[in-house]
Amino acid sequence: MPEHKKHRIRTLWFVGGLHAFTHVYQVVLLPLYFLIREDLKLESIEQATLLVTTMMLSYFIPSYGMGMLADRLSRKRLLAFGLLLNGSAFAALAFAHTYSAALGCMVLAGLGGSFFHPSANPLIARLFPAETGKALGLIGIGASVGFFLGPLYAGWRAAISGWRTPVFELGIAGVIFALLFWYFADEEAPLQKNVIDSHPKSHSEPLFETPALWMFFLVSAFAFSLRDFTGSSMGSLGSLFLQEARGFDIQKTGFTIGFIFLASAISNPLFGSLSDRARMRWTSLVLSIAAILVVVFPRVHGNWTPVILALYGFFFMASYPMVEAALMQSVHDSVRGRVFGLFITIGGIVGNLAHWLAGEWVKKLGAKAHIPEGYFTAYGLLALLLLASLVGLPCLHALRKKESEHFPELAVDPT
Repeated sequence: MPEHKKHRIRTLWFVGGLHAFTHVYQVVLLPLYFLIREDLKLESIEQATLLVTTMMLSYFIPSYGMGMLADRLSRKRLLAFGLLLNGSAFAALAFAHTYSAALGCMVLAGLGGSFFHPSANPLIARLFPAETGKALGLIGIGASVGFFLGPLYAGWRAAISGWRTPVFELGIAGVIFALLFWYFADEEAPLQKNVIDSHPKSHSEPLFETPALWMFFLVSAFAFSLRDFTGSSMGSLGSLFLQEARGFDIQKTGFTIGFIFLASAISNPLFGSLSDRARMRWTSLVLSIAAILVVVFPRVHGNWTPVILALYGFFFMASYPMVEAALMQSVHDSVRGRVFGLFITIGGIVGNLAHWLAGEWVKKLGAKAHIPEGYFTAYGLLALLLLASLVGLPCLHALRKKESEHFPELAVDPT
């Protein structure tokens, strides 16, 4: 195998490992809300869910700045440092005995996580310019593993040893992997010889030249933030729903929530690869099916809950590599870090308010929080938000079409 191909594959799988840890940390607290509330003596459940919202806002708000760094500095080193900070913050959370200390750890954890996507996605798009959807789908397997193992491991270990044990153990594991990545992973390779690289934009130039291009980008970013809001809600609201309305214990809740992400280890590379030939069609399909399953979720018998969540995750999670590939292939390599950073800043701020709002929603339900019917309206609204996010697809298509007039390598559009 040629050396450059070995480099690409090795880098791909190392980044997939970092992806796993990044998303483990985003979901590890989901089944632990009630234990954290009791241990830290919090007044209400939304204070516990606010920990995740705080982490995710700290994850997304700095993303544009991280994108600027990713367009200028070593993406490998940024990735390694980010996971090192993320894992260290979670290890520290295990020793937090006040709510303010826990919030502080979540801010640091989110900041560490914010290094990942603005560095990883441009790196992968550069290494795999013709198969970006497939490559992002493959590193998406890491996200699937992380999303699945996070609540599963947390629920299992917390049932035995309390909520602090899995938080500490997963934090230390991330620190170790960051050091391994720093030592063994390769620096980013140059563009392949068969790829036309037109003159890049300088760091002082604007991301987009016209108001129309800015409009296409901003509308797509906001549209997909509605998708992210639904996804976050299915985790946090789903955890509260299962424990309050279905009577699941913490271990069973963690295990069940994990089903959202299990099947996406198959669907991410599958649909990512298919989308390299028909991006808008496949993305519309998976999000439409996911919206139907969101409505169905609170209406089925508890025994069918893992099946519905697995099907939902199979389709919903597959939208991420497809949308990210569409975005990366809509702009030049020299600005991909900044563009993606701004994209997920917008999506993250809107989308991850869902964790805190889930606690507020359940609090306001009162006695209805203990029956499935009390959640029908919430899940119906989430499904509508998912369908509304499809507006972002034609916006990305228009953005790429306009940008290809200046950068010929963007001209081939897999719609």
